[in-house]
This record gives sequence, C-alpha cells and structure tokens, in this order.
Amino acid sequence: MKFIVDAQLPYGIAWILNSKGFDTIHTDDLPDKERTSDNQIREISIRESRIVVTKDSDFLDSHYIKNILKKLLLISTGNIRNKDLFHLFANNLHQIIQMFTTCNCVEIDNTDIMGHE
Repeated sequence: MKFIVDAQLPYGIAWILNSKGFDTIHTDDLPDKERTSDNQIREISIRESRIVVTKDSDFLDSHYIKNILKKLLLISTGNIRNKDLFHLFANNLHQIIQMFTTCNCVEIDNTDIMGHE
C-alpha cells in the first residue's frame, strides 16, 4: 500500500507509515509543501495509486460523490495533541490496514475505527 498524507496532519503520520514499510509521502515532501492543493493531492493519489490520509472532510466528496478517489483514510479525532494522535495511529495501524482489504474508506476517531464502502 502507498499513502499520501495531507498537510493538515503532522509529518509524524507519514513517518509512522514509512517506518512500517509503507511507501508514504507527506505534502511537505512535495514542491509546494503545505500549499499543495487538494486537486494536486487527488492527482497524485490517482496517478500513483496512493491512499489519501487526511482530516479534511472535503475529500469525502471526492470519494463518495464524485467517485474520484479510490481509497481514503479519514482521521476524525478533532484537535488532539500530536503525541496522542501518533499513539492512537500507531496502535491501530494494523487494524486500519486490514480494513482496507474490504473497505475503500476507513475512518478513525478517538474511540473507533470504521470501514465505509
């Protein structure tokens, strides 16, 4: 699996994914860095078959309504400390990856992981 992490999320999310062997880029790795547009993220996701990792619910429209994105990981934790986000993400990564075998959209919040079609 390959991922692209949106600018709204800290670089540590990409680091966790990379450390587990997943080919992952963060928008900070791209030429426009945090100014990388949603359209650019969508294009990279499609061209390179990357799962978009984001807090931005606008990507749900791209996934469900416009049927542009193939796979999406939505992080719906609200504003939490980066340390807590990294802990939550790392501790649930295996389950998140497993859910992508049957779901095209996975959502994680502070207490649950949900798979959506």
